[in-house]
Amino acid sequence: MKRNTFFTGVMITIFFMVSCSKPNEHIDITTDDFHNVLDELIDIMVHDIFSPPVASRVFAYPDITAYEIIAHNNPNYNSLSGQIEHLGEIPKSEGLENMNYRLAALMAYINMNKRLIFSEEPLQMYQDSLYKIWQDKNPNEFEDSKAYAQKVEEFMVEWMNKDNYLQTRTMPKFRVVTDDESRWQPTPPSYMDGLEPSWNKIRPFVLDSASQFKPVPPPKFSMDENSRFFKELKEVYDITNTMVEIGDESDKVQIAKFWDCNPYVSVNRGHFMFATKKITPGAHWILITKIACENSHADFDKTIYAHTKTAIGIADAFISCWDEKYRSNLVRPETLINKYFDDEWKPTLQTPPFPEYTSGHSVVSGAAATVLTDIFGDEFYFLDDSELRYGLPIRTYHSFNQAAQEAAISRMYGGIHYRAAVEEGIGQGKSVGKLVNDRLTFIN
Repeated sequence: MKRNTFFTGVMITIFFMVSCSKPNEHIDITTDDFHNVLDELIDIMVHDIFSPPVASRVFAYPDITAYEIIAHNNPNYNSLSGQIEHLGEIPKSEGLENMNYRLAALMAYINMNKRLIFSEEPLQMYQDSLYKIWQDKNPNEFEDSKAYAQKVEEFMVEWMNKDNYLQTRTMPKFRVVTDDESRWQPTPPSYMDGLEPSWNKIRPFVLDSASQFKPVPPPKFSMDENSRFFKELKEVYDITNTMVEIGDESDKVQIAKFWDCNPYVSVNRGHFMFATKKITPGAHWILITKIACENSHADFDKTIYAHTKTAIGIADAFISCWDEKYRSNLVRPETLINKYFDDEWKPTLQTPPFPEYTSGHSVVSGAAATVLTDIFGDEFYFLDDSELRYGLPIRTYHSFNQAAQEAAISRMYGGIHYRAAVEEGIGQGKSVGKLVNDRLTFIN
């Protein structure tokens, strides 16, 4: 009797230990898991100083990779294969009976990002910590999901590498025309070369061509005081001077700084020069997408869908915008204001190194807001805390379009764009966003 009692006690103890360890517990992947990886990625991208157009590509391909795995396993979502004309169908998960598609999607997302960033080590360390947790929880589910993620990743990398990005790395630098004052000139303090002059050669996702939404030409250059161009130049000068008089308490100053999103700002202190780093315009809207997903309690699959659709809109918006920038090749306000009005004048924001028309932030904001409105609705109230990391207070918006309009006008307040670039830019972006909404059917 005692022997049976002892045996029973041992078995109960073993059972209790096994049940507590749960070696085959299902690996539950949530929206928080995705957003935690996204936060790590954005920190790395800020450190690596990706230009705004290149950053948009870094966001798009990993998102699409994760989404395709979702779409092939959740009947509520449609694959983008064939909808994006040049995207084929990803491999199937045959023979991988324990595959967890959400886990595989997140793994593939991380792996694609590692291929696109420069500083791989921080992301690798973060990935290793996640893999340890997942493998301990369910080794079979972990291994099958990892194997499938790698299959899809290899397929997507082959597709990605055909977008002409690598070829643009060796294309000629932009040639500055010095004898035509209407043309763009490098601006202080760094006088950098024109950024990404061949970005219109990148293969778009939904655009028929980079010039599909070619805007009307900018106002004709003229320093005649009665011309539209001169009036818009003077408007920038007058607005910024008024802002300086009021100081940092001005709402226009706060708006300009909040939407600055310049990934590389050169700072001179006597004989020293250093750079401050921030998120790009695209990254700001990706963080707004994160806020929208969290506020609406979107599950993992909808979160991937929202980020993918928004990233596609942003990526094609940059292609559309950069096509116009180097076609019109228009001079920045800073160059003319220093020459004709005040040689000591400086814009509120540092002028970025590429031509003026159209405003990149305006185009991207118009596209992102149009896509996000289609996903979450028109009257979507949110608190934008994207800039807290740079010491800027939270701003409140009652819709994505309201945020986009503020982002656009911020470029005038910042002294880096004329009115035409802002107004035509946001319209150009909305056209791109509408095309994404009309052409891609994500949900059944």
